[in-house]
Amino acid sequence: DPEGLGEIALDVAIKNAIEKNRLVSELSELRQQLSDDEDRSVWGNSEKMRNIATVIEQVADSDVTVLIRGESGVGKELVSRAIHQRSTRKHRPFVKVNCAALPAELLESELFGHERGAFTGADRLRRGAFENAGAGTLFLDEVGELPLPAQAKLLRVPEERKLMRVGGERATQVTARVVAATNRDLESEVEAGRFRQDLYYRLNVHTLRVPPLRERLSDVPALIDSLLRSLAS
Repeated sequence: DPEGLGEIALDVAIKNAIEKNRLVSELSELRQQLSDDEDRSVWGNSEKMRNIATVIEQVADSDVTVLIRGESGVGKELVSRAIHQRSTRKHRPFVKVNCAALPAELLESELFGHERGAFTGADRLRRGAFENAGAGTLFLDEVGELPLPAQAKLLRVPEERKLMRVGGERATQVTARVVAATNRDLESEVEAGRFRQDLYYRLNVHTLRVPPLRERLSDVPALIDSLLRSLAS
């Protein structure tokens, strides 16, 4: 009976779809669990790091700018990636710019892009980090190292949600979320005139301080275990 066969085929298709949906859901939960386990093994499980994990969950799904503070090597980039991965932007790009690693004359082009002919050697249009991040997350590492001219231009981006490429005449819309990090005392930098106060307030919407390992020695065994498993894999 063709009609009966059609009903059987439909029933099988529905059951297969339900089973596929269940498997996809279980796989997603397993991946998140593995990610959480990896975070715990990399960061440790001290009270201070558990508090950081809680704050990450609280700020991840908002669009507020987050300033991550801490000494060099404490894992500020790990924290920024965790914020991105737990946000609704996780399937969008995560773009990192190390503000301390680029010469001052290249920073503006790296951040904002440039138009063809903007300067010697600019033989084509180049999109900067803000545009490359799209609707994802832009991580400004060592933001305290930005020279004052770049600070002034950066200030306008979160305010206006627009940027001007170097040599450009038209503004480009910006949708990326900004997460910044620094090992500097920005308050002292502001007092010394090396960091703009208005940019400091713009970046310091929500601050997250990552403590050094000497302040959380109970995390050492977990970190050693994570390192050994990484070397063995």
